[in-house]
Amino acid sequence: MKKCAIVLFLIAFITCKTDSPKIYKNVNRGPALGTSYSIIYLSDKELDYQIAIDSVFAVINQSMSTYIPTSDISRVNKGDTTVVVDAMFKNVFELSSSVYKATDGYFDPTIGSLVNAWGFGPGKRVALDSVKVDSILKYVGFSKVNITSTNKIKKLYPNIYFDFNAIAKGYTLDRLAKLLDAKGITNYLVELGGEIVAKGENTIKKKPWVVGIDDPEGENRNMPKVLLNIKDRALASSGNYRKFRIDEATGEKYVHTVNPKTGYTKNSSVLAATVVANNCAIADAYATSFMAMDLEDSKKLLYQNTTLDAFIIYLDKKGETQQFMTGGFQKMVVK
Repeated sequence: MKKCAIVLFLIAFITCKTDSPKIYKNVNRGPALGTSYSIIYLSDKELDYQIAIDSVFAVINQSMSTYIPTSDISRVNKGDTTVVVDAMFKNVFELSSSVYKATDGYFDPTIGSLVNAWGFGPGKRVALDSVKVDSILKYVGFSKVNITSTNKIKKLYPNIYFDFNAIAKGYTLDRLAKLLDAKGITNYLVELGGEIVAKGENTIKKKPWVVGIDDPEGENRNMPKVLLNIKDRALASSGNYRKFRIDEATGEKYVHTVNPKTGYTKNSSVLAATVVANNCAIADAYATSFMAMDLEDSKKLLYQNTTLDAFIIYLDKKGETQQFMTGGFQKMVVK
């Protein structure tokens, strides 16, 4: 009886081993959109979607890159009223409009003229004073633009300049995720410039996907502030701790976040904001918004919008580092 039991156990073990398919880790990496990307997708065979991935970057650039003179957004910014925007441009426009309204105008892609003037965009940097800032603010306001029934952009003023950089990267990740979905991939991790879309889990390790959040005050980027388990969600971060310039004459630091209400760069107590949402375009937009908004207003919005989770690192009145997490974010933290 013992021998029979051993034989049956061995048969069950061998059958189990045979029925377990090999899982392949397919990876595509490279430069894109002024940063770098890494795409990991797991399957039962070796795959390479590089050509399809490159095509996504190409169409996004042609639609929304302010650094390409012939792109749709560049032509619109130059005042070309004949441009018929594509479905992606329209999607980003509509998503931007929803976040613009939800943040009371703190997220505003028509801020491009100010971004250029402050020296953070592709346009010409100019010397700014209160009079000049006020004159540029005339051309800022997402309520001053719309899309017609023929998918053309209508602007209240020809000088209104679109800059979708605070949402386009996240949107690109969403498009890459849709590409993998269409290919039948159910477990993947897509990263572009530190922003993430994760689906399923790491079936090779039989664990959730784990991602790290940068410490805004740390020198070593390999030492994250926190680690997160993430599944079927998207993540984006924004921070004032690396993107800034120093005025050569005064030595004053100007952070990269421009307040669309005042026209000035935002000297905020918020050091960094990470947002987790159902898609990366929304996460990207809100992470940018929370850098410009007052902390209490950001908290209020997060309490009202249960589809968002966030982690905000800030300085209190004593200059000491503090952090705020939503309940959903806390549940994702690797203990």
